[in-house]
Amino acid sequence: MRILLSLLLAASFSVSAAKPNIVFILVDDLGWGDVSYNGSQWVETPNIDRLAANGQIFDNAYMYPTCSPSRAALATGKHAFRTQVYNVPVLERGNAKTNLFSRWTVEKKHKFYSQVLAEHGYTLGHFGKWHLVGPNPDLEKDYPFAKKLSQPDNGDMSWLPAHQSDKYKAYYPRGRGYSVNLGGTWWGDPARGYDKGYKSASGGYHAPFKNPFITDKPSDDWLTDRMTDEAIQFMQANKNKPFFVNLHYYSVHRPSVARSPELLKKYQNKTIDPITGKDASKQKELAAYGTLVENMDDNVGRLIDYLNASGLRENTLVIFTSDNGFNGFQSKDKRFRGAKGDIYEGGIKVPLLVNWPQKIPAGRTDALVSVVDYFATFADVAGIQDSAVEETDGRSFWPLAQGKKLADRAIYWHLASAYKQPPLSVIREGNWKLIQFLNSGKVELYDLQNDQREQHNLAEKNTAQADKLLAKLVHWRKSNKVPLPPASKLAY
Repeated sequence: MRILLSLLLAASFSVSAAKPNIVFILVDDLGWGDVSYNGSQWVETPNIDRLAANGQIFDNAYMYPTCSPSRAALATGKHAFRTQVYNVPVLERGNAKTNLFSRWTVEKKHKFYSQVLAEHGYTLGHFGKWHLVGPNPDLEKDYPFAKKLSQPDNGDMSWLPAHQSDKYKAYYPRGRGYSVNLGGTWWGDPARGYDKGYKSASGGYHAPFKNPFITDKPSDDWLTDRMTDEAIQFMQANKNKPFFVNLHYYSVHRPSVARSPELLKKYQNKTIDPITGKDASKQKELAAYGTLVENMDDNVGRLIDYLNASGLRENTLVIFTSDNGFNGFQSKDKRFRGAKGDIYEGGIKVPLLVNWPQKIPAGRTDALVSVVDYFATFADVAGIQDSAVEETDGRSFWPLAQGKKLADRAIYWHLASAYKQPPLSVIREGNWKLIQFLNSGKVELYDLQNDQREQHNLAEKNTAQADKLLAKLVHWRKSNKVPLPPASKLAY
């Protein structure tokens, strides 16, 4: 009996040891060019650069242009038209004829990657921004909505009792497979707990954080530091079993609060970056943004130092990316058109690196990676076969991370509500990108290999290529029964 028990324990241990730990670092509003390994001479990200130098870099990784649809697609592996999360609800413009207004809450019928991982033996912790539940899910029952959703004023905590109830907990991390939730709630920036919001001195970054899902500690100082402290403590507590860490920093989202006066002065004194055009003398907020980026990088370094010192590094995959492009109020990259909120490259192209010592070769790939691919990738890394993976719209990019090839394919976006641009659909295939605006039918075509800044619309000059991509986009919408705004005159 003792021998059998020993064998069972040994088998249990070997299965657990075979499952890699996964640390998923998602930064908020970090542009493709806001890490120095992508060419900027202005930002300083030495820790992230070291991960990139020894890992696989993806040069064509894409998200949605705002955080809400990106995070919904990440969690579910599904396109926005399936979750009805097209934009940040409060930012939407227009009316119910020109738009299909967005949900805020991802419905329970959509399974998250965290639930699948938990069901297959992982212990999961969420640290930071969530933004997958609305302030009042009960107002999201009758879809499509007659008007866009609203949110409470800064500092208003009247919503909190309902969100602490069992009914609403199902929409929170602990209802989605995580054993820990630190800081995850409905809001999208760290300043909402303060009556003055962005204008508060703290901005939610300086303690006290005024986030009801973060218990204050006497040692509290800076939000990003606290998130990293808690993530490290979680890994330490769960080091003898496979863990998954959702380290979703609120940083570097506005407000651009300087980490320290000394660091602020450092960035104020920087000369203009010839690569990106960053110039703090002309864009005052940029210097404070630089301090947010550097502090975030410091925290990535602390996390990697812990993994190395604890002996966990050799069995831990680290994935680093951002939820959308840079915020134009905070940053600049003259190599691209647009910024957060735009479907142009500045709004959707993000840094992505994957690092796992001895498991992943160093290199770069230009293969297309879509926001909907992460669900399948996590399952693939963990060796999980589950029907929920089959229901996603993405595919695993794990083979690419290992230096292998995957068949070429097109990737798609569909945003049925307006924010900075009217409702639209997009296809990218190879170096070509076609945008179709849903209400007017107008088409834009760009050759990204020769026109990275999307300055030359070739839709009329290269009608053969435009017709080819438009036919594929229309077929994709039709075969998936993708909904269009009522005002749209398109057949599909």
